[in-house]
Amino acid sequence: MAKYRNQLPQLSNIFFITDGGLETTLIFQEGVELPEFAAFHVLKDEAGCELIRNYFQTFVNIARKYDVGLILESATWRASPDWFRKLGYSDQDVISVNRKAIELLCDIRDKYETEKSPMVIEGCIGPRGDGYNPTVVMSVEEAQAYHATQIDIISKTNADMVAALTLTYPEEAIGIVRAAKVVGMPIVISFTVENDGRLPTGQTLKEAIEFVDEATQSAPIYYMVNCVHPSILVHILNPEEAWVARIHGIKGNASKKSHAELNESKELDDGNPVEFGEYNRALLNKLKNLNVLGGCCGTDHRHIVEICKACINTYDQLKRGDHDKIQSKLSEKIN
Repeated sequence: MAKYRNQLPQLSNIFFITDGGLETTLIFQEGVELPEFAAFHVLKDEAGCELIRNYFQTFVNIARKYDVGLILESATWRASPDWFRKLGYSDQDVISVNRKAIELLCDIRDKYETEKSPMVIEGCIGPRGDGYNPTVVMSVEEAQAYHATQIDIISKTNADMVAALTLTYPEEAIGIVRAAKVVGMPIVISFTVENDGRLPTGQTLKEAIEFVDEATQSAPIYYMVNCVHPSILVHILNPEEAWVARIHGIKGNASKKSHAELNESKELDDGNPVEFGEYNRALLNKLKNLNVLGGCCGTDHRHIVEICKACINTYDQLKRGDHDKIQSKLSEKIN
């Protein structure tokens, strides 16, 4: 039985972290080959499962050290039918691999969750196409039909929620939301944005979020933004605009490079973890509902530790109402 599906703790005033960039960590730090950038591929044997356990153990230790919540995000970003077929898996493998990924996280939670560090199991799904450069745009109906397979599988596990990461256009997001609603799964939508603040398909983040909310009666429990350095978001998100209040989470890239530059890069750009933490703190001050912070491409445990160092005290002070004082100090720091 799912532990938090009907009462997600990150919807309270608890500060949560996520992991970092799973795929880039596996490739650049662990030397693992990930065909099609598909982390689920390592779950094919026990050695791979142990690698994933050890990866998440690092973030469990951070959450317990700093007494914060942790989102345990399954290694299933590309565990949907098209990507399985590209890698030579069967349709039955889609079911077994998604289940295995969730069960692995449930085992971790059973062993390590504490009262001060609640751990939420998130079934992660990704776009049907490329997360940086969408070449095919589905209709809402096509997106719902495609993603329904993976979301239905996740709904029959002990996952607490589903999160769709690195989405590049709102029609796919709407289809995902509708598929999740059919099976009663809480759904989070996270859009990829470029360094100009727009989605890869050209819409502004404001347009995308408002479009999805209007089409789904605001069904996503909240929104996130990922795959961009947090410094970009500091300058494009205006807390005075109502739609910004729908953003509860950020999973930033380590690098300030554009997606085009990152696609051409042969080496990992892991940025500056301390600066990464500081910019996340600036975002925490700007966005009144932000309480889920983590990493995307190029980030690892160092970036998440710096988030904890920079953000936990600020978050606690903001919740006590010291907003003006914190805002003044952060403005001086960032500017």
